[in-house]
Amino acid sequence: MNSGFSLSVMEQARMPRMSTGSFQIAGRAGTNAGVHILSVKGAITHATSAALQEAVTASTAKSLIIDLTEVPSVDSMAVGALVRVYVSCAKGGRKLAFVGLNYRVRNVLQIVGVDSLFDAYATIPEAESALS
Repeated sequence: MNSGFSLSVMEQARMPRMSTGSFQIAGRAGTNAGVHILSVKGAITHATSAALQEAVTASTAKSLIIDLTEVPSVDSMAVGALVRVYVSCAKGGRKLAFVGLNYRVRNVLQIVGVDSLFDAYATIPEAESALS
């Protein structure tokens, strides 16, 4: 059965392969006072989205940067988790920024229509500057 959807050879070459490696979250203080950075590694999925939410909840910093540079993809559960992170930060009066959104992640957020909720930056220093 042909779904009628296929990627050209050029599109396939541009898209990175989805990682099946392990999921990790590492937290550290930012260079500015009151900033905490969570670096996420691996796909955010139904199996890993709860860990992301727990890491965000555990951080008490006034400003939070989530570095998604090493996140190859997100699924629908991840989108829900990212929205819940946004709502949690907004309700708590915390600032939130994402860093390093690749094409695949950015595209999913745009298709679902939630991309406008998030402030996204190319680098951690850019995000820190914007949050200060």
